[in-house]
Amino acid sequence: MRDRIQRKLIEIVGPANYSDKLIDLVAYSYDGSYYSHRPDCAVWADSTEQISQILGFANQEKMPVVARGAGTGISGNAIPVKGGIVLDLSRMNRILSIQIPDRLTVVEPGVVYDKLQAALSPHGFFFPPDPASGKVCTLGGNVGTNAGGLRAAKYGTTREYVLGLQVVLANGEIMRTGARTMKTSSGYDLTRLFTGSEGTLGVFTEITLKIVPKPAETATALAAFDRLESAGEAVTRIMQSDITPSALELLDTTIIRLLQKYTDGEIPPAAAIILAETDGRTRQVVDHQMAYLVKLFEQCHATSVELAKTDDDAERLWRGRKEIAGMFGELGLVNIPEDLTVPMSRISEYLTRCQSLSKKHQLAIINFGHAGDGNFHTNILYDPDDPDQKNRLEPTRLDLHELACELGGTLTGEHGIGITKAGFMDLEHDPSALKMMRSLKQALDPNNILNPGKMAL
Repeated sequence: MRDRIQRKLIEIVGPANYSDKLIDLVAYSYDGSYYSHRPDCAVWADSTEQISQILGFANQEKMPVVARGAGTGISGNAIPVKGGIVLDLSRMNRILSIQIPDRLTVVEPGVVYDKLQAALSPHGFFFPPDPASGKVCTLGGNVGTNAGGLRAAKYGTTREYVLGLQVVLANGEIMRTGARTMKTSSGYDLTRLFTGSEGTLGVFTEITLKIVPKPAETATALAAFDRLESAGEAVTRIMQSDITPSALELLDTTIIRLLQKYTDGEIPPAAAIILAETDGRTRQVVDHQMAYLVKLFEQCHATSVELAKTDDDAERLWRGRKEIAGMFGELGLVNIPEDLTVPMSRISEYLTRCQSLSKKHQLAIINFGHAGDGNFHTNILYDPDDPDQKNRLEPTRLDLHELACELGGTLTGEHGIGITKAGFMDLEHDPSALKMMRSLKQALDPNNILNPGKMAL
């Protein structure tokens, strides 16, 4: 059987685009999460027709298929937990069209996020969602996980920009969803169904995205607070105002101390720090918006507020936030990244109760992230060589996810469910909702070949 499957896949993609070599199977066994499992083989596709044939054949053989872009996801979305075929889409990397009059672009799933931004920039346009892995992540993965980023407070997540998709279904059938218009009310919204589906319902081969004019000006400020509650109040008051910042990031006490110790950035001592950015067409507009934010910071008892006067100043203020990922490598500990999201009115409560959970479980819990939409990158730090700490890890994760849901929040704001959060799905979704999700999965993928083992489906 193995030889027959190998021959058929080679027939579809060619011998140079098929591999079952150990070096490739190991490379495709992991992503940005802490899970790993080897596939049986890997194929590189370069057309919709090839993907249609691959899925049609895999469906007949009931063989799992896991679509993969750059593998930067941290929820285990791209791990082939049931083995099978890894379908690498990185060679489908063409920007098919940029249509400025229609404010849209059509791309293949393997286009790297930053490559699209570079292509849009000469036209004065951009694609607003901005995941931290933008230098390497692919747009297929962005759509598959409904990626967000720093600008989500003002511009929203990927879902708000997906106008249409070309999708290959589990049986190899090719389907188009959506329209190349700014709005449509025609039929069920299949585009939104597939966006965020993590490769469990179909494989994207063409993506139509809305694009918007790039703001000409930005303003940046850093505010420090001696009480976490004061910073939370500032976020709530800002997001209730008529000024929507393009970025509003919060760093808590623990991560501030770690940055002061392990990085060269100039981080002021504080219980919490907020980084804010406004953008717009003119300097007058962004300065007016920022002046209002500064006023709110001061009313919420900020101990200091620093405004960037130049681009270099702005880069300096953002440096600490950008150095967080690199800092983790200096700690000698494993960090478990979460992206729990709560209503903005509950931010202070979430952050203070995280501190209580840290004391309860005797594990460091640090929070940073997108306060402007309540989405926090809550990281648990632990020593993998300490059995006692390892035993406390999962109870800590459970308590954190229960906390987010108790406050009216969600298990994930932008990373997706994947493997890492699959066991928590019933904390957020009632039995009827989970039944509906599984019914949709069964209807579209009755043999469960598409990214099986994910999302508790």
